Amino acid sequence: MCTVTAGFLQLSALCFWIIAIASSQGKLATYTQRPPPSSTPPSVSRQTDRTSSTPGNGTDQLYPFFDYYVPRNITTTIGQSAFLHCRTENLNDKSVSWMRKRDLHILTAGVLTYTSDQRFQVIHPDNSDNWTLLIKFAQPRDAGIYECQVNTEPKMSLAFQLNVVEMRAWISGPPELYVNEDGEVSMRCELSQGPHDLGTIFWYLGNVPVFTDQASLQSIRQPRVSVHTEWVDGLKSTLHIARAKLADSGNYTCMPTFGQSATINVHVVNGEHPAAMQHGNRSAVSGQMTVHVLALFSLVIMLSNPVLFGH
Repeated sequence: MCTVTAGFLQLSALCFWIIAIASSQGKLATYTQRPPPSSTPPSVSRQTDRTSSTPGNGTDQLYPFFDYYVPRNITTTIGQSAFLHCRTENLNDKSVSWMRKRDLHILTAGVLTYTSDQRFQVIHPDNSDNWTLLIKFAQPRDAGIYECQVNTEPKMSLAFQLNVVEMRAWISGPPELYVNEDGEVSMRCELSQGPHDLGTIFWYLGNVPVFTDQASLQSIRQPRVSVHTEWVDGLKSTLHIARAKLADSGNYTCMPTFGQSATINVHVVNGEHPAAMQHGNRSAVSGQMTVHVLALFSLVIMLSNPVLFGH
């Protein structure tokens, strides 16, 4: 309370400031309870975006939302299974469905499948937020966009891109390989890194699998036929034959667990240098062609000039 005494002017000024400060406290408190939007913590904003008023009771209920941190660009190989993982939270009484974008075909709704193609199936463990679309034995025609949908109003959807590629093995070097008897042969088959486990590589001579030597202790220490497989920057398998025999000749095929195979033709020769043999074959073929060309040229001359030959 302000009292008027001597020095009236000074006390009146002091009372004025006290009254002004007291009256402004209410406004200052009101402001501090509602900070500017820029000062709202991100976590509060994120939580607010997930709520909506429930009609009738005036309370707030968490709204369904997608987990955007799952992989949505999926690559698989022909013949393998593809998994499209859709994760939804706060689903409540809503349901999840999968739709193929190119023909707007509903594939699944809830845990039920709505397509005659039995390769499609939804995987949803009990009490789980995951709704995974499984596509078995993927084919190139399966590539495209798939949507995971929730039947809210308006509808919620999350797009997934599926890529289906063909994996193909290859053998380093030329398709024909020549080696002397008792020489060494090395064939290396490679398969580039794929979207999943690459499995392994099997070698065949014709239609017969190639087995490594394990019949005796000596063959184990120094096998004549050995296969070395490594999984570094892809899948690589090397077939090595020491002291090659004539029976080792033939078509060798490296066949990966997943992907297309590759073939190389091996020739084991006896006593003749492979390079000389190749050049010799080329010379023989060239000589035969020359003889045939000369004979044909002579026949043309005889027919065109019968007088020269006494006709």
